[in-house]
Amino acid sequence: MAEDFLADNNLCGQTLLRLVSRGHAIIAELLRLKDFIPPIFQSDQNKYHEIILDFRYFKEQDAFDSKINGNDLLMELDEELRKNYIEILTRFYLAFESVHKYVCDLNAFLHEVEEGMYIQQTLETVFLNDEGKQLMCEALYLYGIMLLVTDTHIDGPVRERMLVSYYRYSVQRTHSNSKLDEVCQLLRSTGFLKSQPGRKPQHYPEEYFRRISIVPVYLDVVIGHLRSDDIYHQIATHPHPDHRSTALAQQAAMLVICLYFTPDILHNQTAKMREIVDKFFPDNWVTSVYMGLIFNLVEVWEPYKAARMALSNTIQAANVKEWSIKHCNQMEQLIKHLHQLLKEGVLTEEFLLDNMQKLINLIRQSNVTLRWMLLHSNTLTAGAESLKKCRQVRDQVLLDTKYQPVTVFELLLDCAELELNVRETFRILLTEKRSKWLLCKKECIERLTELADVFSGAKPLSRVEKNESLQLWLREIAQQVEALNYEEGTASGRKMVQLISALEEVQEFHQLDSQLQVKQFLTETRRQLHQMIRTANIREDFLITLQIVSDLSYAWLIIDSYTSHMQTAIRKDPSLVGRLRATFLKLSSALDLPLMRINQARSADLVSVSQYYSTELVSYIRHVLHIIPQSMFALVEQIVQLQTNVIKEMPMRLDKDKLKDYAQLDQRFQVAKLTESVSTFTEGILAMKTTLVGIVRLDPKRLLEEGIRRELVRRMAKAMHDSLSFNAKARNSDLAHKLTSLGETMEGLRKSFEYIQDYVRIQGLRMFQEETARIVGYNVEQECNTFQTDHIQDWQSKFQSTAVPIPRLPSNDPHSATFIGRLAREILRITDPKTTTFVPSTNTWYDSKSQAEVLNFLLFSQLEQALSTSGLAGLDTLFAFMITTELTNLFSDLKKEVFRHQDSLEVLAEFDHLTAPTTTILGQPSKTYGTYCTRFHKSFQTLLDRVLKIGQLQLLRRSCSQQLKSTASFDSGLLWQALETLSLSVVNDVVRRDKSSSSISTSLLPELAEYLHWSGLYEPFEKIYVATHSLDLPYIPHLLLLFIVSNVHKFTYSKQLASLVSKRPQDGADGTPFVIGSATLFRHLGSASTQACCSLLIQFARSHLEFGAR
Repeated sequence: MAEDFLADNNLCGQTLLRLVSRGHAIIAELLRLKDFIPPIFQSDQNKYHEIILDFRYFKEQDAFDSKINGNDLLMELDEELRKNYIEILTRFYLAFESVHKYVCDLNAFLHEVEEGMYIQQTLETVFLNDEGKQLMCEALYLYGIMLLVTDTHIDGPVRERMLVSYYRYSVQRTHSNSKLDEVCQLLRSTGFLKSQPGRKPQHYPEEYFRRISIVPVYLDVVIGHLRSDDIYHQIATHPHPDHRSTALAQQAAMLVICLYFTPDILHNQTAKMREIVDKFFPDNWVTSVYMGLIFNLVEVWEPYKAARMALSNTIQAANVKEWSIKHCNQMEQLIKHLHQLLKEGVLTEEFLLDNMQKLINLIRQSNVTLRWMLLHSNTLTAGAESLKKCRQVRDQVLLDTKYQPVTVFELLLDCAELELNVRETFRILLTEKRSKWLLCKKECIERLTELADVFSGAKPLSRVEKNESLQLWLREIAQQVEALNYEEGTASGRKMVQLISALEEVQEFHQLDSQLQVKQFLTETRRQLHQMIRTANIREDFLITLQIVSDLSYAWLIIDSYTSHMQTAIRKDPSLVGRLRATFLKLSSALDLPLMRINQARSADLVSVSQYYSTELVSYIRHVLHIIPQSMFALVEQIVQLQTNVIKEMPMRLDKDKLKDYAQLDQRFQVAKLTESVSTFTEGILAMKTTLVGIVRLDPKRLLEEGIRRELVRRMAKAMHDSLSFNAKARNSDLAHKLTSLGETMEGLRKSFEYIQDYVRIQGLRMFQEETARIVGYNVEQECNTFQTDHIQDWQSKFQSTAVPIPRLPSNDPHSATFIGRLAREILRITDPKTTTFVPSTNTWYDSKSQAEVLNFLLFSQLEQALSTSGLAGLDTLFAFMITTELTNLFSDLKKEVFRHQDSLEVLAEFDHLTAPTTTILGQPSKTYGTYCTRFHKSFQTLLDRVLKIGQLQLLRRSCSQQLKSTASFDSGLLWQALETLSLSVVNDVVRRDKSSSSISTSLLPELAEYLHWSGLYEPFEKIYVATHSLDLPYIPHLLLLFIVSNVHKFTYSKQLASLVSKRPQDGADGTPFVIGSATLFRHLGSASTQACCSLLIQFARSHLEFGAR
């Protein structure tokens, strides 16, 4: 019947199966998304708080929209929010909508069944089928889990804010088939907050579950079957009466969830609740409802009178004590027994075949005890902690079980290892079952035939007389053995038992005991027949039972509390990693629950759901094993400290009387000992075989490398974050000192890798450089986000990684998001053109007042030593983004303050008319130009600040490029020359190529640009940062002329410094940044505007010269 119900041609069964399969996929998606909730929706303390609204928006929609549309700043923020978050908001909405669609499809299916849409299928017939009954119960249960997972991991206010934002930014709300209103109604805030789990709203979660009504008859039938039946037939795998609650644990979890749909049973129906508790919870009160989500019934049933009363017998002190002591005693005995079985050479194939039932009983009992201990000793939630009864019961359990986490962990470790050994050995036996059975059969026939020949007299054997009757009988027995058929297991088994009995009888009847060789032949024949019987009893049912009883899905989350004990054990004995492999494989059994139905339905969701749960498990394994690279780094730090500060460097020539001083045997022995410890840790993790966890294959070598990378990234990121913090108000900067300190730290890490790489078999230098570049790249990327509206989120970043994540550390600077931003702003602060003077000939900045040196070209060498080439290139990239931002703001300011005002345009038009043509000489130029400059004085002050900032940034970029160029040409001269040649070739090709020819490969230019950037083969002054062809800036040459004229009096040319310098320090302007900034601005305006402005400047100079001469 089960096969018929799930057959491809059974539309009813397939529809229900696909629905349940979809339910598991939806839950996986909700669990996946919980880690990607944007922080801006979780807190009001951000710049978007005025435009991120909850459901109050729908009551005053017009007022909120008017407020946003009437404020330019809010409109910009609104557009920025839409650009950056519409993708993730859409993903969340589709997940929310799928929950609503799921329950609507469930109701639709029930109505179709009731109306007879499926031939010969009614609600009753579906529940009469085993698979149908299971799927119908699972369908309701999964809907309840969806609601709980959504509310547990995504707070109600957060859901409302995301739904409102999606509503405002998405075009879907205009579609006629949009379900947005219904989704909002279903998933509006319940009042429950995960930050306040102890304060549950009244009538929660039953009111939440009641928001979409489900067919009442269906609810009653589901709860009836869950209450009375063994729908999964699990009692057969747990035949002992004390194991019944464990056998029915999954069904009990489903019942706990489904009861929320009919809260009247929980409140008022005492008899039914007593029946439920007596059947499912006579010896337990903590259950896992889905993938490790734990319910303490003492807490969750507290608001329900009937449920609370029914559970009171279970949590009586006497009952709790009885079960606690029982499991405590069993745990001690089980650990002893498991230790004996895990000794080398005990668990052989012969032992397994002889003791299959004993082993499965031991494993079953171990898992029952382990389950009870893990669940009932688990740390209470905040809600349960607030209830006195919960605390009392748990304290009693901890006291009576003499709870020691290490002991429970030992039981878990031993049990998992035994299960793995039994499973692997049994699989080998199952694979070789046929060949072994046939081999035993062949040997039996050969021995019987050989013995028959002995009694025939053909093969003389000492003291064995010829016996024709025995000869004929043995040949007949041999023929019977030959007639045994492997495929007919039952009949052959009975026949083999008869043959063994016959061989024993003939040995006694013919008094063959005295003939040792004959006796040995008969004994070996009987042993081979016994082996054939045992081999025939090898069935896959054993593995299925083993898989069921060894389930650890309930500990999917609880296992986190034992991580510290695992890591402590690994630190003491790295070889334990090999044994932990069994525990990780046991934990992967949790994947069976969500994947079974998806696999049965042949759903396309199988890969994504498998990938999610497998990745989660692999992340946990990485977390546990991360103690190995942590310990290795701690040891290497000691080694480097000894080698650097303690052990003396051996000179080229040495007097023999000083040899003892340089030998330093004790210190060198300490280094050797620490190195041996590092190698031991490496061997520990490499001892773990390649393991398939879900659908992810774990390679121990790669796991070790990722762990080392993760610890390296953590240390480097922390060093950079801690070192590069500055006091913006300090008179004298400590930038050089901090860079030196950071450089020493990074050099220490590099030396650590150089020393360790041979002992752990890794490419240390490559790893060090790759991770440094990744850290810098990620931080530059995050810092650049502050300059653009299209932000790159962590999950979109090419630098971020799940296996080796780059930590995002909080910045103590309100203007900078990362250390690279703080560094850039500190350099800008100390080289501010308002307080410093730049001397091009020495590439040095001096204080304008004291003439003291502030910063020179050596700083960029220090930067490269501290942050490597990638750090200097990253800093240069950030400067480029800052220039882009300054230019964008400059043009925006000009448009707002000048070109949008008609009176300003009229003044410029008047000035244009006055200066046309530019060959004319103006009378009284000082007065004429001064009059027009005064009209734009306010705008020019802002413009001056931006031009100086652009010039300052350009000078810093040129210093970066010079340092990069110097390093590249010195350290890798051939590569540098090759890049220079390729760059020139590409440029020449672009310039000379015919218009009809194909363009250069689009993949070559970006890759080449990156190489050129890192090699310093670029000229910042010639870069175009902003596209200006679409800007409408009339009379821009005249405006810039007036700008230059209004500021030129502040500068004078210094012959000694060969550059333009400020006349007075209080003017707050340096000549070189002013010139470079103005040149950059002209370059962006095009040659026509530049030539026009130059003509006006010539006219200005000639007018002053002519007027002065007069």
